[in-house]
Amino acid sequence: MIIHELFHTLHQLSRHLTNKLNEALKPAGLYSSQWAVIYVLKTKGSITQKELCDYLSVEAPPMTRTIQRLVKQGYVRQQTGQDKREKHVQLTDEALAQYPEWEKIVSEVNNRLLSQFPESSQKELLYLQKNWLKQLD
Repeated sequence: MIIHELFHTLHQLSRHLTNKLNEALKPAGLYSSQWAVIYVLKTKGSITQKELCDYLSVEAPPMTRTIQRLVKQGYVRQQTGQDKREKHVQLTDEALAQYPEWEKIVSEVNNRLLSQFPESSQKELLYLQKNWLKQLD
């Protein structure tokens, strides 16, 4: 019984966090799924679309749609790799210029969401999440 409740609350929490982030990013014209791609590209640099899918645990069709939206917005560009089927994705100069503002929005939301959560609990949760993710990989 506790297992069902654990996973149910995780899914509920994930949906709530996604909704809060979507609300905050809406004025910037972004969704949380787009922010996730932008954040990964900012931290990892140019990577393949497959690597993005694997890292974010997203299937190829929704990732393709997200990348296409970001390309239309002028925030991402794709380059064909050595293998013609491989596409490298990277941020544009426009995205790099906007990134500090987006990061500020995300930080404000995250800080608000964690304002009543003690730092020791935040550290423990991060530790548990990272270990769990390692086990799943």
